[in-house]
Amino acid sequence: MHIPDGYIGLETAIPFIGVMIPIWRKALQKIKTTLKRKHIPVLSIGAAFSFTIMMFNVPLPGGSSGHAVGAVLLAILLGPWAACIGVSLALIIQALIFGDGGVWAIGANCFNMAFAMPFVGYYTYKLIRGNAEVLSKRAVIAAIAAGYIGLNVAALLTAIEFGIQPMFFKAADGTPLYSPHPLWISVPVMMFEHLLIAGPIEGAVTALAYVYVGKTHPELLGEQNRKGISTRIAEGEAIS
Repeated sequence: MHIPDGYIGLETAIPFIGVMIPIWRKALQKIKTTLKRKHIPVLSIGAAFSFTIMMFNVPLPGGSSGHAVGAVLLAILLGPWAACIGVSLALIIQALIFGDGGVWAIGANCFNMAFAMPFVGYYTYKLIRGNAEVLSKRAVIAAIAAGYIGLNVAALLTAIEFGIQPMFFKAADGTPLYSPHPLWISVPVMMFEHLLIAGPIEGAVTALAYVYVGKTHPELLGEQNRKGISTRIAEGEAIS
């Protein structure tokens, strides 16, 4: 989903940077007051995990790519504001050092994958899981759905952002100045790949990591469930 330079105009890129600046400021304020010191290494590992899996991307027609992100997993573990910072750092490093995603498109890419995706995924997880224990079937299904839906929302936003470029930015002869692919191409192409391939992969990765963390560090998935999970694991009860 990385938008490269040249596919969205500065008229689109700069406003997204302007939108992300107060979001980053708010996220930093949130994690300073809510994130425990012992969880800072988890945030670092989560950002590194997101960075790594995003490097395995497949170019798609229309000016973007398909790949897993890991933003929803990080949001479930540490909250969406922490995920916003972690994934933003991964995206910025990728753009500045590895050329994966445009420098001018950092704001748009961060809005899609570091803001919209973790927040949508996090609240999808909370809604579906409800009061179920963190290693119940319902909770695992919630993690799968959260990863799947979060990724596809980010993919849709990406497709819209470069799909509207030919509508607004054209040369005198009508030639598109930036992305040449209109919405009727960008949206179906992006959503087909992400709904059928990247989305299920994101859901599976989120669920597998979720179950692993739930068994090894259940405190990361909710203090209110720690006692119940620990007791069940100690007694060797099968997780339903």
